Amino acid sequence: MGWLNKIFKGSSHKVSEGRYNGKYGDDEIWSGPSNSVDTLEQKDTLTENEDEDIDHAIALSLSEEEERKRKAPEIDSHLEEDEQLARALQESLNVESPPRENGHSYRPIPFFFTSGSRICAGCNAEIGHGRFLSCMGALWHPECFRCHACNLPISDYEYSMSGNHPYHKACYKDLYHPKCDVCKRFIPTNFNGLIEYRAHPFWFQKYCPSHELDNTPRCCSCERMEPIDTKYVSLDDGRKLCLECLDSAIMDTGECQPLYFDIQEFYEGLNMKVEQQVPLLLVERQALNEAMEGEKNGHHHLPETRGLCLSEEQTVSTILKRPMIGAGNRIMDMITGPYRLTRRCEVTAILILYGLPRLLTGSILAHEMMHAWLRLNGFRGLSQEVEEGICQVLAHMWLDSEIISGSGSNIPSTSSSSSTSTSSKKGTRSQFERKLGDFFKHQIEHDTSSAYGDGFRAGDRAVSLYGLRRTLDHILLTGSFPY
Repeated sequence: MGWLNKIFKGSSHKVSEGRYNGKYGDDEIWSGPSNSVDTLEQKDTLTENEDEDIDHAIALSLSEEEERKRKAPEIDSHLEEDEQLARALQESLNVESPPRENGHSYRPIPFFFTSGSRICAGCNAEIGHGRFLSCMGALWHPECFRCHACNLPISDYEYSMSGNHPYHKACYKDLYHPKCDVCKRFIPTNFNGLIEYRAHPFWFQKYCPSHELDNTPRCCSCERMEPIDTKYVSLDDGRKLCLECLDSAIMDTGECQPLYFDIQEFYEGLNMKVEQQVPLLLVERQALNEAMEGEKNGHHHLPETRGLCLSEEQTVSTILKRPMIGAGNRIMDMITGPYRLTRRCEVTAILILYGLPRLLTGSILAHEMMHAWLRLNGFRGLSQEVEEGICQVLAHMWLDSEIISGSGSNIPSTSSSSSTSTSSKKGTRSQFERKLGDFFKHQIEHDTSSAYGDGFRAGDRAVSLYGLRRTLDHILLTGSFPY
């Protein structure tokens, strides 16, 4: 009843059951002396002084009658005003309690038929007689108290605030209640009435917690979830690829050769040229897993192996021709062929998983090239943390060089085929591709595994303090990073 109690405070009149309880004035009824009811015969015996008293009383009675007639319109006005107030109060008693929702809500307090000088905070005009609202520490005409978003009057029982601005609850929800980037709906509240959602630590994609359990696809490259209004590309091994990552994806062994040459040049620039010609093959996931099983030694601790440096002889199935994208955004018409690896040195081939963007493919290739360089230059018996750590340092360094060299333009690619040819050379990068490069660096920097994560941070710290060459010399002599 607190809301209604405030309504009651809107009038200075006291009303009970819609009736007016005030008085018209003092009921002064003149009463003659006790002998005023005497008979006519008795009147004849009145004295002259008594006649004067009677005349005075009659005059006074007539004067009071005229005064009552003069005040009658004013009294009628008050009666009408009070009757309106009584009706308004009666209607308010029939109104249901205002709905309550989560979040900060406020209730406009309506008053009725004020008197005196009150100024509306909206139009700065006098409110005068009539209904008004008390909100935000001020008084308003009902039509002047408006939503900051839609500019329509707020006539609801509750409203929301942001800063010093009022909003309809629905408008406030549209503006400030977080929406899921996957299903595009408002993120629901949990059982405690709080808004709970998940967010990617790099992309800040917000989504309902339920999408982690409902098999919503993620891009195998950037890890973003597939929105309901976008269709990811399905690769033949079950992976999903978003359209932005597809734009620079490398799909066959021939497409990867220019990138391989760029990374060889990168190593030469560090005075770390790989002298032997090591074959580079782009393969499917099944071929990569089979090759890994055929390898006697190697460190593989990532959730999914995406690259491999081989040292054993075996036959590998490689992708010979870029597949097409068919109905339903599915990969089709992939052509593969066998490739026989022969052992001429410590390294027989480098295998890379197909279908990844150029920068991710390049960082994996830079990592595997470091494995090859270490084996070809006599680094033996290294711990997983040291070998994987220094390989991640080289992958991170290559990403840095690519992002810096490609930061001169913001022109996006127009197709996957054209982007592959232009992005395979140092030059322009789309804004998304630069962002993607930062994401791959972020993944390396924040890896939680001991071999890849802790190893990278120890190696990066050593290279920052002593330089790459001195760090490698120390690893060759001691098998550990310098501290």
